[in-house]
Amino acid sequence: MSSVLIVIMGIAGMSLGWFVYSKFITEKIFKLDSKFVTPAREINDGVDFVPTNKYVLWGHHFTSIAGAAPIVGPAIAVYWGWVPAVTWVILGTIFFAGVHDCGALWASNRHKGKSIGALAEDIIGKRTRNLFMVVVFLVLLMVNAVFGVVIAKSFINTPSAVFPSWMAIVVALIIGQLVYRKFNLIALSIAGVVALYVSVFLGSSFQFEMPEIFGLSANANWIILLFVYAAVASTLPVWMLLQPRDFINGLQLIVGLVLLYGAVFLFMPEISAPPFNENVDFNSPSIIPLLFVTIACGAISGFHGIVSSGTSSKQLDKETDARFVGYLGAIGEGSLALITIVVVSGVALASTPEAWHQIYDEFGSAGVGAFVEGGANLISQGWGLPISFTQTLLATMVILFAGTTMDTGVRLQRYIIQEWAEIYNIPAFSKGWSATLIAVASCLALAFGAGGASGDGGMIIWPLFGSTNQILASMTLLVISIMLIKLKRPARYTLIPMVFVLTMSFFAGVTTLITFIENENYLLTVIEMIVLITSILVMLDAVSVVSKLTKDKTNITQGEK
Repeated sequence: MSSVLIVIMGIAGMSLGWFVYSKFITEKIFKLDSKFVTPAREINDGVDFVPTNKYVLWGHHFTSIAGAAPIVGPAIAVYWGWVPAVTWVILGTIFFAGVHDCGALWASNRHKGKSIGALAEDIIGKRTRNLFMVVVFLVLLMVNAVFGVVIAKSFINTPSAVFPSWMAIVVALIIGQLVYRKFNLIALSIAGVVALYVSVFLGSSFQFEMPEIFGLSANANWIILLFVYAAVASTLPVWMLLQPRDFINGLQLIVGLVLLYGAVFLFMPEISAPPFNENVDFNSPSIIPLLFVTIACGAISGFHGIVSSGTSSKQLDKETDARFVGYLGAIGEGSLALITIVVVSGVALASTPEAWHQIYDEFGSAGVGAFVEGGANLISQGWGLPISFTQTLLATMVILFAGTTMDTGVRLQRYIIQEWAEIYNIPAFSKGWSATLIAVASCLALAFGAGGASGDGGMIIWPLFGSTNQILASMTLLVISIMLIKLKRPARYTLIPMVFVLTMSFFAGVTTLITFIENENYLLTVIEMIVLITSILVMLDAVSVVSKLTKDKTNITQGEK
């Protein structure tokens, strides 16, 4: 089968979602109001609450939610075959991710820009907030730890990506200052992208390999350095680094997607992966429910709700921008997941079905490396660009997205720690520097605790992240649903996705827990147990609230009679 047909099918489905379904959801269900005074305008502290152009905010939101997850997850999930992966990405983007992301942005915007954890108190109750915030913190912890490991490995596997990845920070800092001084956004966008691609071109001439320092491996040193950077970046005002870096990365991703999708139409590669893999390893996990947590970002992701309610809602200029930022951001994520599936399923990665099975000989045997290799070959063959350039380009793209997610993730962890400090009256942890220190220390502890002294085994966290992340997504949809019920609006458009995601992610969590116990990985076993127990308690609280609302509605109806 030609990969062109898969691309056309995906684009058509997501276009229908944007032009039809998102319009229905935002106008008839969420009822976005352009006249509503957003928290960014009401508070506007110049640090976290900053009214932002919707295109710039889309860039921040998109690159924050993208990270490496819509590449890692689909690249692994293709192991079961390309048909289930493509189907879940398309349907998940339209009916799950877009509604979830836009809904979280809208709900937070209507509650003073509160994070989804704090928002749960207003909508469900105080205990739910405390439980919710535990799950949110653990998801952020896992996201940051995993992406730190992913970036470190990418730096080691592709040394030519080191120079452009760090140069992107310099470019973002310069652009941030110029945007703040009201320079022309279009001119700055062009200049930023050109500077970024020049650095990519120069990457092969300025390769850097991290040496062993203080007896630590190169991988360990990269992880430590990355979290030192994330600690500094997360404390800077959003306009100084986070917004311009995200905006430039967003433009860079658009260029990358154009190159990848364009190469599909120019090269028209055949699919070498099977529609359904009938030769899975005996010890491989079952496609159901693991498919729905392996492909998280790119179909639906609880982390998206954290970003929507944690940083994006604090920068929303108009409430109606939530559709553009939230739903279209999810479509961008789905587009990246879709092209990832095409790349790792096609002849650009493996020329024959036999060669593909050698690469995907067991579950988890391929991931980011397969995307970089296959994507570099695809762009090189489609556009005639040097393979060394395309490899550096895609490796840099993965690194920049993962790095942006770390910036946002550590910042959000700081918010939660400061909220806890306020709730439990712990002044020492309410300061920005102390909360950031705790956030970074916990991420490093998990990265090295799960991955060993070198951090090489840090990707063992991925299955735990997948199930926890999707449980959080279902909890976020539940909060949005109860908010809709209280407003007397139809909630089935969020309740049905919530029930499906919760069922799949909970059983996936149980499966993962059993695996951790069998492997005697007690750290991850404890974390998984906390997540599962917490999610059960949140659902019980929610059922109680819905039951009360239904009872009150019945009593009112009977009274009227």
